[in-house]
Amino acid sequence: MTGTLHSTAPSTAVLAALPAACTTTDPAVLDAYSRDQASWAPHGTPVALVRPTTADEVQQTVRTCYDHHVPVVARGAGTGLAGAANAVDGAVVISFEKMNRIKKIDILERYAVVEPGVVNDDLRAACAAEGLWYPPDPASSPWSTLGGNVATNAGGLCCVKYGVTRDYVLALDIVTGTGERTQVGRRTAKGVAEYDLVGLLTGSEGTLALATEITVRLRPLQTPPSTIIGSFDSTVDAGNAVRAVARAGLTPAALELMDRHCLEAIDRWKRMDLSTDANVLLLARTDTPGDSGIEEADAIVQCFTDSGATWATRSSDPDEAEALFAARKLAYPAVERLGNVLTEDVCVPKDQLPAMLAAVEEIAHRNDTYVATIAHAGDGNLHPLIVTTPGDADQETRARRAFEEIMDVALDLGGTITGEHGIGTLKMAGLARELPAAVQQMQTAIKNALDPRGILNPGKVLQ
Repeated sequence: MTGTLHSTAPSTAVLAALPAACTTTDPAVLDAYSRDQASWAPHGTPVALVRPTTADEVQQTVRTCYDHHVPVVARGAGTGLAGAANAVDGAVVISFEKMNRIKKIDILERYAVVEPGVVNDDLRAACAAEGLWYPPDPASSPWSTLGGNVATNAGGLCCVKYGVTRDYVLALDIVTGTGERTQVGRRTAKGVAEYDLVGLLTGSEGTLALATEITVRLRPLQTPPSTIIGSFDSTVDAGNAVRAVARAGLTPAALELMDRHCLEAIDRWKRMDLSTDANVLLLARTDTPGDSGIEEADAIVQCFTDSGATWATRSSDPDEAEALFAARKLAYPAVERLGNVLTEDVCVPKDQLPAMLAAVEEIAHRNDTYVATIAHAGDGNLHPLIVTTPGDADQETRARRAFEEIMDVALDLGGTITGEHGIGTLKMAGLARELPAAVQQMQTAIKNALDPRGILNPGKVLQ
């Protein structure tokens, strides 16, 4: 990377050049903004926090940092799980929390224009009021922001049918690593007038540019779904059921897995009795309307039953169904209450899902490590949650070994080391194993072109 970054406090001139009305150097505040939720990821100490309200203030901040070779780390709500929003020493952190306006919802063209600090669920509620729907729904949707979702190409429960954030981003207003403001993308239904720079920037974790405005595609409001519940004795049986659903040509709107450790953690916290009658739960939804939807739901039940479910049914109680999917979104915070959590995020072909689930359990047993698994099972995306007791160095060593081994198995099965959480700092070594050298060189060349002084989120993603 060209240029030299300062690792010590910037000069008074640098601080004076930042937008005064939205800049703070209060150490307590800086500490609160120094990291995301990846407790295992290293972080440094920033020297200033900027909470802009306008794109001009973002540009002023980046230009100042570019002129003085000072690192810039952007963050949304800090819900990331890979350390991508963690500060480095001497950095200026830009938090987009105050740029939180929904600027436009176009009913005819079905798009919304938002600032990066808009909370995912707030956008979904505003769209629903207009009869429209923004599908990406990460488990952190009540708190995570669109800017962070774009930075990590966030997924969620409905990805199996409706895709991830990248599938919905039409255009971005950005500030590059040189402090230049420009726009990429379009608001028309079609457009091939450029390389797919929007797709490139979505998922780049703030290493290529900072988005100051986001235009996202919308869909008609989702049909009220039917919910299918299946209980299994083992994760492998549940994985076989997911494979059976895919082989039957069925595409549910969601297909989620929770293993016994997750169910027990939720029960301890919320007393839902999920683990009383189940070792593993599969939750599916179908939003196909009318009789076709009922037929699809019944076919999913049959796939569950044929794959060894101890029981499977189409729920007739909407409140029960909502409670179960709410429990799925509570799985991570429930497990987090048990200790320090190192979160995996591997994704494998659906045909390899049973083998991946079996491997996770074998790795946990061999390393004497507590691993609770949740999964967007319908698209092969697993989140094994590796839990350790705070302060237990031996457990941490085993946990880190298990973390690396899970990635290795995913790669061996034709998968990837991250389906939606990103690389951040936690998975840089795994990325080097996944990507051919030539591809790593391409990515470095792109980074140098858009951020020639390497000020944007240094030390992340690329080695």
